[in-house]
Amino acid sequence: MPGLALLIFVLAPGALFAQGMGSAAKTVARPSPKAKAHAAPAFDYRDIAAAAGLTAPTVYGGVAKKRFILEMTGNGVAVTDLDNDGLPDVFFVNGARIEGAAPVSRMYRNKGGGKFEDITARSGISRTGWGQGVCAGDYDGDGWTDLFVTYYGSANSLYRNLGGGVFREVTRETGMVPADERWSAACAFLDYDRDGALDLFVSNYLAFDLKKAAVPGANPFCFWKGVPVFCGPRGFASGTNLLYRNDGKGRFRNMSKEAGITLGGLHYGLGVVVSDYDDDGWPDIYVACDSTPGILYANQKNGTFADIAVEAGAAYGEAGQELGSMGVAAGDYDNDGRMDIVKTNFMDETPTLYRNEGGRFFIDTTFAAGLGVHTNYVGWGVSFLDADQDGRKDILMAHGHIYPEMESRKTAERFRQPKLLYWNAGSGVFADVTAAAGHGVREPFASRGLATGDLDGDGTLEVVVVNMNAPPSVLKNYAPAGNAILIDAGTIGARVTIESGGARQGDEVRSGSSYASQSDFVLHFGLGAAASVERATIRWPDGKVETLDNLPANHRVKIRQGKGVLEKRPLAKSALE
Repeated sequence: MPGLALLIFVLAPGALFAQGMGSAAKTVARPSPKAKAHAAPAFDYRDIAAAAGLTAPTVYGGVAKKRFILEMTGNGVAVTDLDNDGLPDVFFVNGARIEGAAPVSRMYRNKGGGKFEDITARSGISRTGWGQGVCAGDYDGDGWTDLFVTYYGSANSLYRNLGGGVFREVTRETGMVPADERWSAACAFLDYDRDGALDLFVSNYLAFDLKKAAVPGANPFCFWKGVPVFCGPRGFASGTNLLYRNDGKGRFRNMSKEAGITLGGLHYGLGVVVSDYDDDGWPDIYVACDSTPGILYANQKNGTFADIAVEAGAAYGEAGQELGSMGVAAGDYDNDGRMDIVKTNFMDETPTLYRNEGGRFFIDTTFAAGLGVHTNYVGWGVSFLDADQDGRKDILMAHGHIYPEMESRKTAERFRQPKLLYWNAGSGVFADVTAAAGHGVREPFASRGLATGDLDGDGTLEVVVVNMNAPPSVLKNYAPAGNAILIDAGTIGARVTIESGGARQGDEVRSGSSYASQSDFVLHFGLGAAASVERATIRWPDGKVETLDNLPANHRVKIRQGKGVLEKRPLAKSALE
């Protein structure tokens, strides 16, 4: 309980599906911070997906009933500029059903003016199957953003961007085909050895054979609160995460074992977020794991990683319990210059907020920060974003149950669930403002992936959410907000720190994160009433640092290493109003 240092073993009350005994973890108490004396602003999030033309439903598993765990995880989404026109496009990973439908993933080109065009037919992406997640990065350094898509039951797919919205699958010719079938979940490009070529990390969930899978009610792991449901994950072997090294010549080599990525014990890996958590200039990797300890791969700066999650305080919940974690995001919510971690968890649990204390150590501040409120939601996609543009990162989470059967039972559990918006009140405290956040946030769906980007060029972030077996949601905030600046630094791993109005903020250009999704690479900073950024400091992945002065508010600023500011574009009035 808060206020005591604990070292205990407990049964996780709501980790995903049936739980075993948790492992020990140290909980360090901190005083509960006090919120600043100002009220939460108004929010007015509306779902504008239909008006924008993002209407195709995502298919994944059964609708009224799910017989196997495979039908549960759902899909991710990518929001990123794929044709180099300065507008973020949208790519939805699609899944399949046990019997019947297996549609292709869908690609939408941003035409401007708040409208999107479905270019799937000419994109060259025609593969079907149990698609899972997506991440983006320019792996071959040709100036075009490529896509990597994960799958269950067959090889993943690397799509090389040929320009003009056309892609070609190059998985086999680049050496990225695994030797066996896997259930890959999320992914992220990163330059882990700082040689200038993007490498790739892939999380893997568990070992599952559809031909041998037990049916609902077959064993003790196949019930939920007395109701026969699909089995898992307890009883399944662990998935094995993957790390591919880019040789800089168009080929990848599987370095998982040599780099220390292959771990013993059970780790059901799902969401992934890469960040330089210890601020040593080298990217680290956090993996949110279902019903098993989270993983924090610390970069050893010699081509290897070490899992330090337990000693760092980021493996378990506050009471030392294993958590049913799915989505994860990194961001500096308290503006202290260190990247914190938020992750979403299963029902009967709360989300988890790990505050980065520096020195490779985190504190679980979930309850002190006000996030320990709801235990009746199943969390998936998540993002740190400045919704009101006041200079502090808020948190938005997407939810959706895993058992559609519960909808017909006389319980309080619902398959379709709302999103949650936590407003950052300052001093390390968040307030749940969902009830006043708008219909777009409150409308219930069985949601999975979530990604953000400024779709219409007005400076505010829209939120794209994947809804299982339904069309997506695109959330836009119509309420007034503060000034902002968008910084396009172009390079994965670049860390940008801005100073404006007497405050400092920082963020990184990342591939992947949330739940198996990709947000736009362009960094968004709310500025409140400030009219400019006095100074912006960029630390590039190779360690070099550049400083730029006097950047105007309400502009999108394009910066490239060694070339300074290439473009300052005023933000537009929204075309989606």
